Amino acid sequence: MAMIEVRNLTKHFKKTEALKGVTFDIEQGDIFGYIGPNGAGKTTTIKVLSTLLLPTRGEAFIDGIDVVRDPMGVRKIIGYMPDFFGVYDEMKAWEYLDFFAACYRIPKQKRLGIIDDVLELTDLTTKKESFVHELSRGMKQRLCLARCLVHDPKVLLLDEPASGLDPRARIELRELLKELGRMGKTILVSSHILTELADFCNTVGIIEVGEMILSGKIEDILREIKGSRILNIKVTGGDEKAKEILLAQENVEDVLISEPNSLKVGFTGETDDLPDLMDLLKENDIRVVSFAEEETDLEDLFMRVTKGIVT
Repeated sequence: MAMIEVRNLTKHFKKTEALKGVTFDIEQGDIFGYIGPNGAGKTTTIKVLSTLLLPTRGEAFIDGIDVVRDPMGVRKIIGYMPDFFGVYDEMKAWEYLDFFAACYRIPKQKRLGIIDDVLELTDLTTKKESFVHELSRGMKQRLCLARCLVHDPKVLLLDEPASGLDPRARIELRELLKELGRMGKTILVSSHILTELADFCNTVGIIEVGEMILSGKIEDILREIKGSRILNIKVTGGDEKAKEILLAQENVEDVLISEPNSLKVGFTGETDDLPDLMDLLKENDIRVVSFAEEETDLEDLFMRVTKGIVT
């Protein structure tokens, strides 16, 4: 069973259909990049999942709990970070966290230890006694994320967490999300800026005008669209011979000599087949200098499947 299941989710606002039968799954431990232009339906989806909006039709489950039938059960296991901080300027950082820990009914004697832990995790220990209004935008975002963690949720729902941050703050936030992924959290993070998500999300969903265009593992989606994986192989001499050998293989679609001794190979096989391809070259006295799969280009994927339509 997936940690997050969304089935035919539809939401109407008067005459506007914000979500049009959105369906996707997120497995436990995945970092899911929810990508789409402003107005595509990302925030609406997240608000339904966080039990702040009722869907018009469809179903959504988090860890098997129905978000409509048992909203309190869902709230116990999620951490929701909206795209705005809220009005807590006159609180100190630790007071802000203490307030929300109390809302989750964490006993007072445990709260101080938990607050120290989440401040350390988000690199805000030195700002414990600072008022919220004294914090930079990036620090406020990290404090908001710390607030999401006080009750140790299984799932994080993060709506445009890097919005408005400077480059350094974005990098710091990205590294923090990677660490949370390594801790086993299931994370849904939305953005309309692809570079924010490209290097740490292992699954994506692309939404446009309320419709989920595609979702799943990045490499699977890219392979489906491109039809093959791209391998970059460098050899020392014998590029024509290498091309001939590779083209004779069933799981090789095409081979291009991009520059002397450098080949781009369209490969339709599985990951387990890659060592066999390298061994084949070696057996035919082709000396391989480097052998690597071309990195997934999330921006290219986005441009291929979207039409540039906004609501």
